[in-house]
Amino acid sequence: QVQLIESGGGLVQTGGSLRLSCAAAGRTLATYTMGWFRQAPGKEREFVAEIIWNYGDTRYADSVKGRFTISRANAKNTMYLQMNSLKSEDTAVYYCAARNMIALSTAPQLYAYWGQGTQVTVSS
Repeated sequence: QVQLIESGGGLVQTGGSLRLSCAAAGRTLATYTMGWFRQAPGKEREFVAEIIWNYGDTRYADSVKGRFTISRANAKNTMYLQMNSLKSEDTAVYYCAARNMIALSTAPQLYAYWGQGTQVTVSS
């Protein structure tokens, strides 16, 4: 069992930056892949970025490539999402997720563990 707690959401103007954090507790993450997903009102949950914890391999959605950076701090068991050049279309609830498999996957249904979500609102 892995418990995930997100933080760092908030209100920011277009073009601004935010850093989200996801603290994991309960298990060592050496065999996990961690991901960020988001869900805007009336839309399905969509993939944002993911990282294989032990190797650092990453993948990004095309919509955030070049603007968002996913990273992790092993000693803190914490994953981050640095979001720069934010746009109004980035407004959503952001969720971190984990799955006990060393493989990249953009499908949310393949992630077994989820945080409670943190709201990101980008205003113009």
